[in-house]
Amino acid sequence: MILLETSNKILEETLRERFNSGPEHLLIKLADFDGVTYQIATPESKTQLVISMAMGCYDECQRYGADAILQREYGSLLVSTPEPGFAVTLKIDLEQLPATPEAKEQLVQQVAHLKRNALAAPFESAFVAQCEGRTTDLMAVHYRDAEAIYCQAQADRVTVIFSTVFKEETDRIFGKVFLQEFVDARRQPAIQNAPQVLYSAREPPLEIRGQPGLVDDENVGYVTFVLFPRHYATPQARNEAIGRLQLFRDYLHYHIKASKAYMHSRMRARVDQSLKVLNRAKPEQPGANKEKKTASGKTFRRM
Repeated sequence: MILLETSNKILEETLRERFNSGPEHLLIKLADFDGVTYQIATPESKTQLVISMAMGCYDECQRYGADAILQREYGSLLVSTPEPGFAVTLKIDLEQLPATPEAKEQLVQQVAHLKRNALAAPFESAFVAQCEGRTTDLMAVHYRDAEAIYCQAQADRVTVIFSTVFKEETDRIFGKVFLQEFVDARRQPAIQNAPQVLYSAREPPLEIRGQPGLVDDENVGYVTFVLFPRHYATPQARNEAIGRLQLFRDYLHYHIKASKAYMHSRMRARVDQSLKVLNRAKPEQPGANKEKKTASGKTFRRM
């Protein structure tokens, strides 16, 4: 199965191209998987690259420390007043880029993870609190229409709950099969240290019952991850856990669609084979394809 990247690929490639070529005027607008939009522009000067991001749930992320994380990650690149219509704005002076190719690439990757770093706020807050022996209230981030991420630090664990909407009945069936594979795979000795995964359809888990905005519909499913300190105790493990959790919803729905496309292609191939067999099995008509002559001596072939 494919593993999706935590960075925005178009943003990454655009920055890499701008950093390695001469400055020029630029205006690019693009969108990510979950409705997050970006704008890359040079509004003042072609040497001043301005990257802005609009994120519907950024106000919620701010409650859990998103501003502090972005200030830590981007420092002087972060603009105090974002561009109109955007939540975050970075400004890069192309005449003051790092000198080495490695440092330039590091800056490219850092900016390309802008959404990841903003959305990391509730996860990082819960992980840090649990490592310090503190608990937190339930943190909710409504990052999609009718879908949300809930995160909470408890005495000995961190619980992360995803609500996701399956638009079709077949998607719900595929999703249940995939999530059951998560449960079964954990029984293997090699990956018993993986987080526990629980799935419930329609009925929300006890941790989030009573939360506003819950949808009572059979097409809604809830996926719960139970993480223990071994999953986030070190900075490297923490960063990996945050990236993988953020991409879980996209990962699940991507592979549902990929599986449906694969099954449809196999069905079309089977139909083509059956049609070929039927065409070969057609009996020839008696006297077919034989030449006939008219009274005037002209010949014709009966098809």
